[in-house]
Amino acid sequence: MYAYLQGKFTYKTPAQVYVDVHGVGYEVNVSLNTYSSIQKLSEGKLFTHLQIKEDGHTLYGFFDKEEKDIFLLLISVSGVGASTARMMLSSIRPDEISTAIIQGNIKLLESVKGIGKKTAERLVLELKDKVGKHSIGSVGTGFAVVNSIEQDALIALTSLGIAKIQAEQAIQKVMRTEADINNLEILIKKSLKAI
Repeated sequence: MYAYLQGKFTYKTPAQVYVDVHGVGYEVNVSLNTYSSIQKLSEGKLFTHLQIKEDGHTLYGFFDKEEKDIFLLLISVSGVGASTARMMLSSIRPDEISTAIIQGNIKLLESVKGIGKKTAERLVLELKDKVGKHSIGSVGTGFAVVNSIEQDALIALTSLGIAKIQAEQAIQKVMRTEADINNLEILIKKSLKAI
């Protein structure tokens, strides 16, 4: 329905962005990959996917077409919903996901919260040929350190549907072992693996 939105980014978190398009504000759910690409931008374009369900309409946004394409492939697999696909794109870069699928790297896919062995095997089985046809490019990374990196990580994890207590425990576990982390994306990814 919506191919993309182009406008001003009036509100940004690691999981959600508001895009002002000529005075109309769109609430867009994003992955960490997309957030890291737009974090320093005040305006830009997000490729979008509108999910319509009985309980509401949800708009997902992507910094580039390749990330949107891999998202659409992921949600085409039985047992992988939009939230799980976004979690995958927040834990692993799109190019790493496509490489893991092509190479049958079940372990890497299983490392994502919500992806069990059977789902990882199904992803490889159903998408191996399809992913080979898409060239998934690397999405840029690089977060600026803000006031509280742990607070931002907590917001991101809870926005992805993880219980606040569970998210806090995971963040604390990572910070205990690696207190010198000053990159938000790394902290979130390590926390996701610690859950």
